[in-house]
Amino acid sequence: MVEKTNTAETSEGVKPRSVRVVLTALLIAMLLAMLDNMIIGTAMPTIVGELGGLEHLSWVVTAYTLATAASTPIWGKVGDMYGRKGSFLTSIVIFLIGSALSGMAQDMGQLIGFRAIQGLGAGGLMVGVMAIIGDLIPPRERGKYQGLIAGVMALAMIGGPLVGGTITDHMGWRWSFYINLPLGAVALAMITAVLQLPKKKSVGKIDYLGAALLTIAITSTVLVTTWGGTEYAWASAEIAGLIILGIVSLVAFLYVETKAAEPVMPLHIFRSRNFTLMCAIGFLVGFAMFGGVLYLPLFQQAVQGASATNSGLLLLPMLLSMMVVSMVAGRITTSSGKYKIFPIIGGALMVVGMFLLSQMDTDTSRLVSGLYMAVLGAGLGFLMQITMLVAQNSVDMKDMGVASSSATLFRTLGGSFGVALMGSLFTTQVTNTMSDRLGPKAAAAAGSAQLDAASLAKLPETVRDAYQHAVASGTHSAFLLGAVIAVLGFVAAWFVKEVPLKGGAPASDGDGRGDAGGDGDGGADADAKVAPAPQSLAH
Repeated sequence: MVEKTNTAETSEGVKPRSVRVVLTALLIAMLLAMLDNMIIGTAMPTIVGELGGLEHLSWVVTAYTLATAASTPIWGKVGDMYGRKGSFLTSIVIFLIGSALSGMAQDMGQLIGFRAIQGLGAGGLMVGVMAIIGDLIPPRERGKYQGLIAGVMALAMIGGPLVGGTITDHMGWRWSFYINLPLGAVALAMITAVLQLPKKKSVGKIDYLGAALLTIAITSTVLVTTWGGTEYAWASAEIAGLIILGIVSLVAFLYVETKAAEPVMPLHIFRSRNFTLMCAIGFLVGFAMFGGVLYLPLFQQAVQGASATNSGLLLLPMLLSMMVVSMVAGRITTSSGKYKIFPIIGGALMVVGMFLLSQMDTDTSRLVSGLYMAVLGAGLGFLMQITMLVAQNSVDMKDMGVASSSATLFRTLGGSFGVALMGSLFTTQVTNTMSDRLGPKAAAAAGSAQLDAASLAKLPETVRDAYQHAVASGTHSAFLLGAVIAVLGFVAAWFVKEVPLKGGAPASDGDGRGDAGGDGDGGADADAKVAPAPQSLAH
């Protein structure tokens, strides 16, 4: 049962100036987490060239996203039970330690391991920001701040590739990790000084067994998608064993969650149709976004001859369209309280954008590829913030942490799956195309070359031409898979129910309950419940 809160007292306690100061600190922390992925995307070709291990390229991202996914539910639950400020500051410290170690990595194995440490911290960064914002600002008013969130995301996505490319070209790729340290220090100082949240007393123990089982299930599944058809044959004992381990651990996790006093992921939040749909759509958004950010720079550098810096700038069409559309959608949501149309439009544009990107080849100009990226960016803009907004609107305040962490988890998992599956297709297609054009021995020799434009220019013309066609073929397969997966998001969007956003204007029926009839699931849906007003900064 949800505890009642004095609405007048709470709403008055959150002063606009205090909210702005806190949001500034939170957005800096969000920028910290998002900059890392954007910077590494443009630096990856050079990193692979120095450390070697093209076949492990996707693992530099996968290790990060896998650790993020595994730790996200725990961070959310710890915040709910013990208070968000302490857990949030801890996650920043862990992230910075991982950043420093990644910059000192001497081989690909060390880099992958240190990226996993970074991912552990990142799991607490994003869910902490979203949960704290969810505590302070009601969903109906949150659309006004969506522009700020979209602006920070755009700043990270636009500035990240540019900064990453510039650092890689002029300072070395290691500074792509070291750049996190001063930004993280600022975030730590600001959050320590301005964020005042109540300390909570635990009423139970953290569900460590459930967290362990969920981690095993996630890891097994991602390893299947990463190794299947590349490291091991799909019918091999290793892949079969991972599949069985994943299924068994998932079933055990679901059973444990029904018995745990404080489940790491309470299953009752999935009774809400809207919440479940937002998690599914968020998964697909992560799939498309992470895959695009990783493989578009590879195509631009290897096929279109762009430098690391320019490949970052060439992502601008996608990132700018995403920022503008997200801000417009947020404003409309705040003023009207309506949002169902946005996932539908976004889903359609994401399908079209991924399909257009799959049609790129060695003759595709930068202008044409930019237009294709703008379409994908517009689709992501309609979906990025709306999914979290509707997910948080679908649960009670007491579940804000686990709801935010669950929605973040599914988006992160989508990114992990996207990178793994696209990476598997990409690597297989590049290898096959190189072998067809050059023969197995020559293909193996050429495959060890750096992926950046400068190194490719030194290769014999025949080898360079074969490699460019191979990369174009690999990106075709990767983005075509993304288009097929995006169709599922478009279909899911049609089943979202327009439930009034909590806070702001009262519901049309006058009793403040929104849609008291539920969403048609046949049960008491969280979408139709009234959440207490947001907590004040001093409460």
